[in-house]
Amino acid sequence: MKIVTILGARPQFIKAGSVSREILKYEDIEEVIIHTGQHYDANMSDIFFDEMKIPKPNYLLGIGGKSHGAMTGQMIERIEEVVLKEVPDWIMVYGDTNSTLAGAIVASKLHIKLAHIEAGLRSFNMKMPEEVNRILTDRVSQILFCPTTTAIDNLKNEGYSNFMTKIVNSGDVMLDGAIFYKDLAIKPQCYIQDNYILCTIHRAENTDDANRLHNIFEALDKIANDTQIILPLHPRTKKIVEQLNINLDNLTIIDPIGYLEMVWLIDNCNLVMTDSGGLQKEAYFFQKSCITLRDETEWVELVQNGFNILVGANKEKILNAYRLNKKFLDKDLNLYGNGKASKIIIRELINYE
Repeated sequence: MKIVTILGARPQFIKAGSVSREILKYEDIEEVIIHTGQHYDANMSDIFFDEMKIPKPNYLLGIGGKSHGAMTGQMIERIEEVVLKEVPDWIMVYGDTNSTLAGAIVASKLHIKLAHIEAGLRSFNMKMPEEVNRILTDRVSQILFCPTTTAIDNLKNEGYSNFMTKIVNSGDVMLDGAIFYKDLAIKPQCYIQDNYILCTIHRAENTDDANRLHNIFEALDKIANDTQIILPLHPRTKKIVEQLNINLDNLTIIDPIGYLEMVWLIDNCNLVMTDSGGLQKEAYFFQKSCITLRDETEWVELVQNGFNILVGANKEKILNAYRLNKKFLDKDLNLYGNGKASKIIIRELINYE
C-alpha cells in the first residue's frame, strides 16, 4: 500500500509524525510526503526533522505567501503532478489548511481514496477559511478520522450517515505526539520563575484588530503584576504591538521557540492563555487549565467539562477567568482517546474495503 501525505505547516508535520512513526512499523506500506510550503518556517530545518523524529518530505513544492485562491490553485496543479507520478492507494490530509483542501480536491478528481485526519471539527463560523476547508474536505473523503465524539455528532447532524463515508472515532493524533514528545522536552533558555503562565497570541482575529489587542494586553499587564507571563511572540505580532504602543514591560517576551521547548513550557506552567487551537488541547493533555482568547472554539468539550474558559478579547472576562481559575479538574475523561490514534488509523486503512 502506498500513501501520499500532504502537509503545509509545522503543526501538521508534528501531528503527522505520530502516524508516520506507526507506518514505519509496516514493511509493506510506503509513505510519500508532500510539503506544499504553505507556511514558510525557518525552524523547519533538517535539525527540526531529526529532533522531532519525523521523516523528511519527499517533495517540496514551495507554494506560499499568496492569496487563498492563487495558493490553493497552484497547490492543486502541483500536487496532481506528484500524485499522477506516484499513483498512491490513499491520499492522507490533516486538519483545515489550504493544503488540506488542495489535497482533497486532487484526490476527488483523480478518484483516489482520501483519508481526513481531524475530521468533523466545526467552529460554526463560516467567515473562517479553515471552516470552509474542513467542511469541503470531509465531504469528499472515504474515511473520516474523528478525534472526539463531538466531531462524530457534527457529522451525523450534517447527514453523513447517508453518505458512502466511513466515520471512525480514532482519538486525537496530537495526544499520541504529546505522550511521545514529553520525554524529549527541552527547557528554553530564558528567565523562568517557579510559577508562571504560558501565553500565545497569533490569530488574525486578534492581531489584526487594534481594540482586541489593547484589551488583551491590558489584562495581561495587570495579571503579570501577580504572576510571570511568558509570551513567545512572532515578529509580525511584535511589530503590530509596538506600532500600537502597547506596553510589554511586565511580560516576559521571548522569540518563537521550537516545539520541544514549547512542550516543556506547557508541562511546567500553572496556566495556559492562548488563541491557538492546538495549544488548548495540549493544555488538557498536560493537565493545565486554559483561558482561551477567542469568541468560539472547535474544542467545545473542553469548555463543557470545565477545562477551558472562553473569554474572547474582553478585558474583564479575562481578569475574572484568571481570578476564578482553579487547578486542573482531575476528571476521569478520555476526551481525545487513549494515545493510540495512529494505530487505529493505520489499521483502518489496511482493512478498508
